[in-house]
Amino acid sequence: MLGKILTLIGGSLILEMGKIPINNFMNLKKGGNEMAKFKIMARVFLSLLLVAAFLSCASTPKSSSTGEVIDDSVITTKVKALLAEDVGLKTFQISVETYKGVVQLSGFVDSQKDIDNAGRIARSVQGVVSVKNNLILK
Repeated sequence: MLGKILTLIGGSLILEMGKIPINNFMNLKKGGNEMAKFKIMARVFLSLLLVAAFLSCASTPKSSSTGEVIDDSVITTKVKALLAEDVGLKTFQISVETYKGVVQLSGFVDSQKDIDNAGRIARSVQGVVSVKNNLILK
Protein backbone atom coordinates (compact mmCIF):
# COMPACT_ATOMS: atom_id res chain seq x y z
CA MET A 1 0.00 0.00 0.00
CA LEU A 2 2.73 2.46 0.98
CA GLY A 3 4.63 1.57 -2.18
CA LYS A 4 1.63 2.43 -4.33
CA ILE A 5 1.13 5.73 -2.50
CA LEU A 6 4.77 6.62 -3.10
CA THR A 7 4.37 5.68 -6.76
CA LEU A 8 1.61 8.27 -7.08
CA ILE A 9 3.50 10.92 -5.11
CA GLY A 10 6.95 10.30 -6.57
CA GLY A 11 5.98 10.85 -10.20
CA SER A 12 8.44 8.94 -12.36
CA LEU A 13 10.11 7.34 -9.32
CA ILE A 14 8.61 3.86 -9.28
CA LEU A 15 8.19 2.21 -5.90
CA GLU A 16 6.02 -0.86 -5.93
CA MET A 17 5.95 -2.97 -2.81
CA GLY A 18 9.38 -1.67 -1.85
CA LYS A 19 11.09 -2.39 -5.22
CA ILE A 20 13.03 0.44 -6.86
CA PRO A 21 14.34 -0.04 -10.41
CA ILE A 22 17.92 -1.25 -10.12
CA ASN A 23 19.20 0.87 -12.99
CA ASN A 24 18.42 4.08 -11.06
CA PHE A 25 20.60 3.05 -8.14
CA MET A 26 23.30 1.61 -10.39
CA ASN A 27 23.63 5.04 -11.96
CA LEU A 28 24.02 6.51 -8.48
CA LYS A 29 26.83 4.09 -7.60
CA LYS A 30 28.73 4.40 -10.88
CA GLY A 31 28.89 8.17 -10.65
CA GLY A 32 26.13 8.75 -13.18
CA ASN A 33 24.53 12.05 -14.01
CA GLU A 34 24.52 14.34 -10.95
CA MET A 35 21.18 15.87 -11.96
CA ALA A 36 19.57 12.42 -12.14
CA LYS A 37 20.89 11.65 -8.66
CA PHE A 38 19.49 14.88 -7.34
CA LYS A 39 16.07 14.30 -8.92
CA ILE A 40 15.80 10.80 -7.49
CA MET A 41 16.85 11.86 -4.02
CA ALA A 42 14.52 14.89 -4.14
CA ARG A 43 11.57 12.69 -5.12
CA VAL A 44 12.30 10.21 -2.35
CA PHE A 45 12.64 13.03 0.18
CA LEU A 46 9.41 14.74 -0.94
CA SER A 47 7.55 11.42 -0.91
CA LEU A 48 8.65 10.70 2.65
CA LEU A 49 7.83 14.26 3.69
CA LEU A 50 4.30 13.98 2.31
CA VAL A 51 3.73 10.62 4.00
CA ALA A 52 4.95 12.08 7.30
CA ALA A 53 2.63 15.07 6.88
CA PHE A 54 -0.38 12.82 6.31
CA LEU A 55 0.46 10.66 9.30
CA SER A 56 0.99 13.64 11.60
CA CYS A 57 -2.59 14.82 11.07
CA ALA A 58 -4.10 11.57 12.35
CA SER A 59 -5.55 11.40 15.82
CA THR A 60 -4.44 8.99 18.51
CA PRO A 61 -6.17 7.97 21.74
CA LYS A 62 -4.14 10.59 23.64
CA SER A 63 -4.17 13.45 21.14
CA SER A 64 -6.58 15.12 18.74
CA SER A 65 -6.17 15.57 15.03
CA THR A 66 -6.18 19.03 13.54
CA GLY A 67 -9.80 18.65 12.45
CA GLU A 68 -10.90 17.52 15.90
CA VAL A 69 -9.23 20.55 17.54
CA ILE A 70 -11.05 22.88 15.14
CA ASP A 71 -14.35 21.08 15.77
CA ASP A 72 -13.85 21.37 19.53
CA SER A 73 -13.16 25.10 19.30
CA VAL A 74 -16.30 25.59 17.19
CA ILE A 75 -18.38 23.68 19.75
CA THR A 76 -16.89 25.74 22.61
CA THR A 77 -17.64 29.00 20.80
CA LYS A 78 -21.24 27.99 20.07
CA VAL A 79 -21.88 26.90 23.67
CA LYS A 80 -20.40 30.15 25.04
CA ALA A 81 -22.52 32.21 22.63
CA LEU A 82 -25.71 30.41 23.63
CA LEU A 83 -24.91 30.78 27.34
CA ALA A 84 -24.28 34.52 26.82
CA GLU A 85 -27.63 34.90 25.04
CA ASP A 86 -29.53 33.29 27.91
CA VAL A 87 -30.92 36.02 30.19
CA GLY A 88 -30.54 33.95 33.36
CA LEU A 89 -26.99 32.76 32.69
CA LYS A 90 -25.23 35.68 31.03
CA THR A 91 -24.32 37.33 34.35
CA PHE A 92 -22.34 34.27 35.51
CA GLN A 93 -18.81 33.42 34.50
CA ILE A 94 -19.18 29.90 33.21
CA SER A 95 -16.05 28.27 31.82
CA VAL A 96 -16.56 26.02 28.78
CA GLU A 97 -13.95 23.53 27.60
CA THR A 98 -14.35 20.88 24.90
CA TYR A 99 -12.24 17.80 24.18
CA LYS A 100 -13.27 15.35 21.45
CA GLY A 101 -16.88 16.56 21.62
CA VAL A 102 -17.17 16.29 25.40
CA VAL A 103 -18.12 19.68 26.86
CA GLN A 104 -17.13 20.53 30.43
CA LEU A 105 -18.92 23.36 32.19
CA SER A 106 -17.43 24.84 35.34
CA GLY A 107 -18.07 27.89 37.48
CA PHE A 108 -20.53 29.17 40.07
CA VAL A 109 -24.27 29.80 39.64
CA ASP A 110 -27.13 30.76 41.96
CA SER A 111 -29.55 27.85 41.59
CA GLN A 112 -30.00 24.26 40.48
CA LYS A 113 -32.24 25.60 37.73
CA ASP A 114 -29.25 27.50 36.29
CA ILE A 115 -27.10 24.33 36.41
CA ASP A 116 -29.77 22.34 34.57
CA ASN A 117 -30.36 25.13 32.04
CA ALA A 118 -26.64 25.45 31.23
CA GLY A 119 -26.39 21.68 30.70
CA ARG A 120 -29.44 21.69 28.45
CA ILE A 121 -28.00 24.55 26.37
CA ALA A 122 -24.65 22.77 25.99
CA ARG A 123 -26.35 19.51 24.89
CA SER A 124 -28.33 21.41 22.24
CA VAL A 125 -25.19 22.27 20.24
CA GLN A 126 -24.53 20.03 17.25
CA GLY A 127 -21.41 17.89 17.66
CA VAL A 128 -21.61 17.60 21.46
CA VAL A 129 -21.08 13.98 22.50
CA SER A 130 -21.72 14.51 26.21
CA VAL A 131 -21.68 17.23 28.87
CA LYS A 132 -19.77 17.17 32.15
CA ASN A 133 -21.66 19.71 34.21
CA ASN A 134 -19.31 20.75 37.02
CA LEU A 135 -21.18 23.96 37.89
CA ILE A 136 -21.37 24.68 41.62
CA LEU A 137 -24.04 26.51 43.62
CA LYS A 138 -22.84 29.71 45.31
